[in-house]
Amino acid sequence: MATAAQTTNSVGENGAGRYRIQAIERAVAILNAFTPDEPEMGVSDLAQRLSLHKSTVHRFVVNLEAAGLLERNRTTSRYRLGLRIFELGSQVLAQMNLWEEAPPFLEGLVRDTGETGHLAIFDGGEAIYIEKVEARRALRIPSAIGRGYPAHATSLGKALLAHQSPHIIEAVIAERGLARCASRTICDREQLLDELERVRQVGYAIDDEEYEEGLRCIGAPIVGHTGTVVAAIGIGGPVTRVTPDRVRELGQVVMEAAAGLSHRMGAGQSGAFAPTELRVRTQRHPLDNDTKER
Repeated sequence: MATAAQTTNSVGENGAGRYRIQAIERAVAILNAFTPDEPEMGVSDLAQRLSLHKSTVHRFVVNLEAAGLLERNRTTSRYRLGLRIFELGSQVLAQMNLWEEAPPFLEGLVRDTGETGHLAIFDGGEAIYIEKVEARRALRIPSAIGRGYPAHATSLGKALLAHQSPHIIEAVIAERGLARCASRTICDREQLLDELERVRQVGYAIDDEEYEEGLRCIGAPIVGHTGTVVAAIGIGGPVTRVTPDRVRELGQVVMEAAAGLSHRMGAGQSGAFAPTELRVRTQRHPLDNDTKER
């Protein structure tokens, strides 16, 4: 519990009380002290700039360095902003661009397929749905913006999980488990790993009634300017409309939307990006020919 010295309460213009934590304020002040004109500073410089004791600043910079937010120049022993700052800023930039660029592609998916379109990012081992465009027809998808869905049981989740590092995939399986959401949910580790490899080869993922009975969804990854997967886009609908014989056709449409959005996100600037539509010509998902046992 924070002490009175660590926490103060102030009232904003709207009259709502807001808690301010002194330790966080000091950490932010240290980070904000670095400028293009002064990209490196020592503990003494920071202490003088912020009117804090050197021992206090030292404790903060040691912890900020451990978090990757600061790094120390081994030659001068002065500190500078760490790469983690760049990584966090890149994530924010990517998501801001995503929200700006995604709507036309989602709307195009809904128009071309007649099914509900979704956009999701990967966070905490889940697919977090951040945008949705409803189809103008009955039997819509019961999904919610801002909600997290299990990566192993959803098409967008599998499209995102398939492109994480093996370490992250194993961590998600170990920490979150493979809970059964429906009768067809993949709950076996080896089966899931095989499915993720298939997703990487085919270029899109399928939720074949794995999250909810009666729903079939298709998702594909979106690549950012660094060549890494930053989100996933896809469609979903009742199995009576998203039938096995439509999976390959709809998968192609979803991949084309993902490729278009990837280019808008700057994927073409990275040599790591390869259009997913080129892969679908040589790989097939079991549902493509309706050969998957039901």
